[in-house]
Amino acid sequence: MKLRQKRLQAVRRLIETNPAGSQDAIIEMLKREGFSLTQATLSRDLKSLGVCKRPNFEDGYKYYFPDEAERNEVRRDHIQDFLRGYISIEWSGNMVVIKTYSGHSSSVALAVDDLALEDVLGTVAGYDDTVFVCLREGKSGEDFMAVMKKNIPNLEA
Repeated sequence: MKLRQKRLQAVRRLIETNPAGSQDAIIEMLKREGFSLTQATLSRDLKSLGVCKRPNFEDGYKYYFPDEAERNEVRRDHIQDFLRGYISIEWSGNMVVIKTYSGHSSSVALAVDDLALEDVLGTVAGYDDTVFVCLREGKSGEDFMAVMKKNIPNLEA
């Protein structure tokens, strides 16, 4: 099994059994299990696992795994953010460029990330009004649009 997958399994187990309130605490628990990683790597891991953070009235905030209903609600919110924020979608090869209204690039990129599309290697939100989406080798903008329309039926290109 690859190191990343082992680490993701460890993160999942640790959060389920030892609720932590900070990424530093999770990194320390992972170090005790032999994993060495940066905060940026942990942040990406938490995002890919769908981990959320909520208030715990006893001792601050805690990371947790949301249930299916909560994940669906968050996904609906992100899709609405995408639809409110994007202007156009164009592509060349395996690079997609999404133009957004001013100030909406982060929420549009987050919506794409939340869909967890297999063909997407990653997104980069520009400072203000542009999102770059890098697709896996061999995937095209047409492939991206087909999957996006499946996930966001009222999406117009």
